[in-house]
Amino acid sequence: MRLLSRAWRTDLPRVVLLLQAGNAFSWFGYGLILPFEIIYLHQFRGFSTATAGLVLAAILGTGAVLTPPSGALLDRFRPKPILIASNLASAIGFAGFAFVDRPWQAFACAAVGGAGVGVTRTANQTLLITLVAPEQRAASFALGRVAQNFGLGLGATVAGFIVSAAQHVRSFQGLYLFDAVTYAALALVVLAVVPNRRDATVHAGVRGEGFRAVARDRLLLTLTAANLVLLIVGYAFFANILPPFVKAHTRVGPGAIGLLFLFNTLFVVIAQLPVTRAFDRMRRAQVFASACAFFAIALLGVLPVTLIHSTLWATALLCGVAVVFAIGECVHSVVLGPVVADLAPPHLLGRYMSLLSLTVTGGFAIGPAIGGALLATSPDAVWWGGGLIAAVIGAGFLLSGSRIPDAPSTATASNVLGDPMPEAA
Repeated sequence: MRLLSRAWRTDLPRVVLLLQAGNAFSWFGYGLILPFEIIYLHQFRGFSTATAGLVLAAILGTGAVLTPPSGALLDRFRPKPILIASNLASAIGFAGFAFVDRPWQAFACAAVGGAGVGVTRTANQTLLITLVAPEQRAASFALGRVAQNFGLGLGATVAGFIVSAAQHVRSFQGLYLFDAVTYAALALVVLAVVPNRRDATVHAGVRGEGFRAVARDRLLLTLTAANLVLLIVGYAFFANILPPFVKAHTRVGPGAIGLLFLFNTLFVVIAQLPVTRAFDRMRRAQVFASACAFFAIALLGVLPVTLIHSTLWATALLCGVAVVFAIGECVHSVVLGPVVADLAPPHLLGRYMSLLSLTVTGGFAIGPAIGGALLATSPDAVWWGGGLIAAVIGAGFLLSGSRIPDAPSTATASNVLGDPMPEAA
């Protein structure tokens, strides 16, 4: 018990723990609506499935478009008020979905809500980086993953029970309105618990720098490009392509598909912090390569499922794949965010983090398109091709050796806001 408690101890400042609790509540709200967005717009608002899909794409697209400008904004102004404003925008946008009855109204809500979501992701990460010491960044990102998975998983589960018990438009309206409440609650948490410190950074605009300076960082561009590919062949293939593949090519039913996602989410929640400690002493290039190896094994592990005639054993293998992939997720989150934060000069931190956020949005947007095309032409190629690509990227990380820094540079070694760290919890 003492060993487990030690593995879960983060030693992060109390303000970070409270902020991550607010993030978990916000993700819970998003989890309430995530599985049922198209169902709600199609069955209860009368939109065609194509229109409903375009509404959801508008949320993602607006967030992607506003991600780079949000980085520039964060390099000029404090992240606290930006994060509050973006969460309030999300609250307004998603609350509006409860009352839409025409497509143009839904697209307007998607634009407002998507703008809030796009800015929030970058502002949240930037704010958290300013609240911790450089050596605490891995733990902070890891706790963020726990908050996200716990909130999403719990929210989707609760929503499933609510919708099953009462399939009425008011049930969906209640879910959207509660989702809006969680965004507003996060804004209040940020307002109440985050100190309003004086910004000691040198703004990019003063030096005449901007994304041109970011573009000159070849290591950053290489890492983000590799991350984009990993998000496509890993996260997006697992989340978007695995369910239709399993349904069409195996004996596994919808219930088992839900079970493997439950295994994945629960494992991330339980194992993320211990995994962070386990990989903390490894060189970062090796950690990157380890994440790629777990992704490759998980992707290749999907192929034998088509040969298994027992539903039970096929389900068991898929749950094992979900766990292996979850380990890869945990290892991946240990290293990527902290490396990008360590590479960033203080006056360009917002832009660096916006580029990282953009790879996430881009990966989940491009992945389903590529995976869907492969699924239609050569279903097995999704998995052996994705596994091969992950393995090649992992080998590239191993060969990169000392190019990936194992400690923050001198420029980023001090707290970005220039004030002492709050007392650790």
